[in-house]
Amino acid sequence: MIPAAAPAAADAPVSSSLRTLAYERFRQNIMGGQLKAGQFVSQRELVDLLQVPLGAVREMIPRLEAGRLLLTVPKRGLQIAHVDMRLIRNAFQVRTMIEREAVQAYLRQVSEAELSQEESRHQAILDRALSGRPDPALDQDGLAVDWALHDRMVDSLGNEILSDIYRVNSMHVRMIRLEAPLVLPERVIPAMQEHLQFIGLLRARDAEGAVRAIEAHIDQSRQRVLSAMLRMG
Repeated sequence: MIPAAAPAAADAPVSSSLRTLAYERFRQNIMGGQLKAGQFVSQRELVDLLQVPLGAVREMIPRLEAGRLLLTVPKRGLQIAHVDMRLIRNAFQVRTMIEREAVQAYLRQVSEAELSQEESRHQAILDRALSGRPDPALDQDGLAVDWALHDRMVDSLGNEILSDIYRVNSMHVRMIRLEAPLVLPERVIPAMQEHLQFIGLLRARDAEGAVRAIEAHIDQSRQRVLSAMLRMG
């Protein structure tokens, strides 16, 4: 757990560590669903939620606006990004563009031992999902295994700018998933199966096949979200 930040005056200089802390806590609240798409929130509410000084919140806002995660609405306050069809299209398009390139870099670097470990982790989640037993932690554990592979792959590019863009976009994707809760119980099995197919192609050192597999996986993820949202009306 990240320790609470020490109180500070609103106009006091804000250190880079406090700015980073504010942003990371905002990210955690988006990924955990405490901050929801379309929600309005004040700067003071963010201070209380993130447990950082007002100055850190104010300095964080331009970065969030630049990432299209937050919008300042006159007389209403700050609005978390609203999920609509345009955001879904844009977010999954960004994923495809970055991950297509990342596959090539990851394949050049990843060892057989790491791929074997990834395969075991994914198979364990799939086995839990197929068991039919009640498993309240399954979705969160599945997401952790799922996203860890994608993050590791993108980071293999060694490009901090792309990694930052990707993680901002991951917040958009997470908000989209939380707006379509019907996708949660049905996503684990196909996602793990698609990942295992992808890992198999990586182990075979089939670069073209792996690229096609990741493109298909991202498209299937998008289709699952769209289908769930349509069922919700």
